[in-house]
Amino acid sequence: RLALERGSSAREALEVITALLERHGQGGSCKEEPVPFVYHNTFLLADRTEAWVLETAGRYWAAQRIQGEQALVILGGCGALFFPPSLTPCAFAEGSRNISNQLSIGTEITAEHAGLRQRARSQGWWSGDGPFSFSEVFSLAQQPPRMEAAKARYQAGKELLQQHAGHITAETVMAILRDKASGICVDSEGFRTAGSMVSVLPQDPALPCVHFFTGTPDPSRSVFKPFIFVAGLKPTPQVTSPTFPDDPAKQIPRFQRTVDRRHPLYRQHQAALELMEKDQERGQKLLETLRELEKQGLEGMTALLEGTVTARPEELADLFFDCVEAEMKFYT
Repeated sequence: RLALERGSSAREALEVITALLERHGQGGSCKEEPVPFVYHNTFLLADRTEAWVLETAGRYWAAQRIQGEQALVILGGCGALFFPPSLTPCAFAEGSRNISNQLSIGTEITAEHAGLRQRARSQGWWSGDGPFSFSEVFSLAQQPPRMEAAKARYQAGKELLQQHAGHITAETVMAILRDKASGICVDSEGFRTAGSMVSVLPQDPALPCVHFFTGTPDPSRSVFKPFIFVAGLKPTPQVTSPTFPDDPAKQIPRFQRTVDRRHPLYRQHQAALELMEKDQERGQKLLETLRELEKQGLEGMTALLEGTVTARPEELADLFFDCVEAEMKFYT
């Protein structure tokens, strides 16, 4: 959030995060439940012209600049970024990258913490001879069993991108994010993909960037809805989590009780999921209706970016609100 606020480019965002990381470190539980769930973070940073993968270990970090002359795709478990020079299907080779809850930057380091290699040598993780692989040096020698699933998910994402090489579209990336067989779309063992997004960032600065958000978990049963940053955006309270005067996240000690943070769309979406599971025929019809709504949004954005239609600023300001309203009407 601070990188988005303070950085005007992917490179500046990288500098913001790494400076804060080196100064303050990282830690703390990633969930409100009493049992701590802790991990260190990986970031996907992109603008219209370049993208970076930033991986961290405590206050130490390494970053890789992703190269791609024609197109660039970055795919993560909860989100993806799609960079086309045009909206037509486009080829890419080295300009693709995916991550999945593990260190993945090897020797392809573009930037790094000034003391990264010295830290590795002082801990006996690297002799100082030969190539320096960040993922090999800073990963545990004996990794916990859950890492096997992360490795499988990472490999599956890489293969799915390779399968679609040459004809990647925003719809393709959405389909990859919905892939349950690979584990990219997580819906098991108490975990569920919390939210997904696909962003189309044209290289032409005259064209708007279009972001598709689900706003609900499990993208295989959610709707990607278009959003464009324009002046006078209409607020969307349907996807705003409630506030609490005595929020346990802000009390000391923290998280001594739980509160219901679901926003209205989230609640209705969960009710629809129950319908899909109890009545498969009705659930399938609802899913088909939602997919049609998504298709209309994709077609509208394609026409806008290709210049075949021109939208008034007030229409773009209301766009996401209207899509959320339409989705909620289908649920009711």
